Amino acid sequence: METILSPPTFSPFLNPKPSSLKPRSLSIPSTKPIICSLKKPIILPQKSSSFSLPSNWFSPIQHGLAALALSLALNFSPILPVSVANASEFDVVNDGPPKESYVVDDAGVLSRVTKSDLKRLLSDLESRKNFRLNFVTVRKLTSKADAFEYADQVLEKWYPSVEDGDNKGIVVLVTSQKEGAVTGGPSFIKAVGENILDATVSENLPVLATDEKYNEAIYSSAKRLVAAIDGLPDPGGPSFKDSKRESNFKSKEETEEKRGQFSLVVGGLLVVAFVVPMAQYYAYVSKK
Repeated sequence: METILSPPTFSPFLNPKPSSLKPRSLSIPSTKPIICSLKKPIILPQKSSSFSLPSNWFSPIQHGLAALALSLALNFSPILPVSVANASEFDVVNDGPPKESYVVDDAGVLSRVTKSDLKRLLSDLESRKNFRLNFVTVRKLTSKADAFEYADQVLEKWYPSVEDGDNKGIVVLVTSQKEGAVTGGPSFIKAVGENILDATVSENLPVLATDEKYNEAIYSSAKRLVAAIDGLPDPGGPSFKDSKRESNFKSKEETEEKRGQFSLVVGGLLVVAFVVPMAQYYAYVSKK
């Protein structure tokens, strides 16, 4: 609906200026009528086509997103010890031999008692025989094919010259692969002997590691190597037969025996299921 407004009329009282001024025409230059429309006003678009939030909203939104991201990171990230999370097989090689102990437990499988016993045993060996024996545990190997190659790499990196590594020995245990290796300089290999070296690698380390007895695997290997250097009788090691786990399957005799007992029980239940209702029915009929 449109409303047409007529041109306004002028009154002499609306002109307060003195009459000496030039008279102005009372006619309106444009004779076009003024139109008032009841339609909704058209809102012109702003110059910027991109939608923007008020600047004072950004700070709360950014803080909220940051708090949400931090909460998700704390809830879903695995919690690991700092040494275990940061260390790797490369760190073991680059950090060099331990200064205050004889163990680099990168896998985190050795107890405090085992580390203390190793320190006492190996420090005594070094003071008496001038042989230093270091133990290394790692979770997984990615740079080398097996524990032997990695043990040689550690020995060459820790003791670059033949003179430095002549009386040094390295024992490596890889927990994920359940295998180990022993290497060392010429004097160390000669003092231990090939037989004890092979027996330690094939018995102490893999057999006990298979049962996840890592502490026993390391300490028994240390005692066996130290005894060989001292010229004492070989204490021996575990065999695969001794560490064989018991089977969960029953023998044929046990199965037959259990089957007979089961048949007897089932037969008794069937007899009871038929006899008792018949006896109850006979008693009910006899009363009538």
